[in-house]
Amino acid sequence: MGSASSYSAWVEASRQRLRELGYVEGKNIFIEYRYAEGKPERLPDLAAELVGLKVDVVVTISPNATLAAKKASETIPIVIASAADPVGTGLVSSLAQPGGNITGLSLMAPDLDGKRLELLKEAFPKVARVAFLWQPGGTRGNLPLTDMEAAAKALGLKLLSLQVRSFDDFEGAFARAKKERAQALITTTGGLINTHQRRVLDFAAKNRLPAIYHYSEFVEAGGLMSYGPDNTDLFRRAADFVDKILKGTKPADIPVEQPMKFEFLVNLKSAKQNGLTIPSNVLARADRVLR
Repeated sequence: MGSASSYSAWVEASRQRLRELGYVEGKNIFIEYRYAEGKPERLPDLAAELVGLKVDVVVTISPNATLAAKKASETIPIVIASAADPVGTGLVSSLAQPGGNITGLSLMAPDLDGKRLELLKEAFPKVARVAFLWQPGGTRGNLPLTDMEAAAKALGLKLLSLQVRSFDDFEGAFARAKKERAQALITTTGGLINTHQRRVLDFAAKNRLPAIYHYSEFVEAGGLMSYGPDNTDLFRRAADFVDKILKGTKPADIPVEQPMKFEFLVNLKSAKQNGLTIPSNVLARADRVLR
């Protein structure tokens, strides 16, 4: 659902893996790219375009995109490069036996929400009110909020829900966070949030809010902390799914995989610029520290 620029590194990881598997673009494989540019209403038409081209397999990034592809065709194989909770949202029957025409990789989002909040609380123990920036709708509906509320309650934190459905919602969401004196920020997966990464990062920096993000790319672009799967690895593995399907394996017979690599990143340069101190015990847990 994002833009070409927001997903360029991940897409390149898939292309590189395909080359390793013997595929040469323009010769024995042809790739069509479609991006919703942060506008979920475009997804059905984009999916229909790809189906009209009679592609052999569709690779999706978000649950919304996967649902649009499924509605456009129940026969063309679909590989999810990353999905928050494919079983819980009904995209597949189970991880071991997905059934239907969909398989791919799970982000394990519900399991990671609590971990992110735990790291945020450990790094900033005085924080009590956390703003949660999330994108409702799609196959997960309000599940992201429900999951995060449960995690916040377990840690004794008050959660401030900031919903964004379109570009126009960000200004109001940020204004509410300031009005209700949010002391920190946490985000969840979503094409809209990924597309407007810079706006989210600038808000956190301007208001000196400790923040933890769902993707390492946010930290590499100047954010404070992130914890989640290694998306580059997920997209490389998605290419292996494509390879199996092109060689005749049905999606229903390819188990959905879970992440194998997780990363906790801390940006000390960002912390210093925003007057924030990361405790040494938290730094010791980081897989990477950007200085």
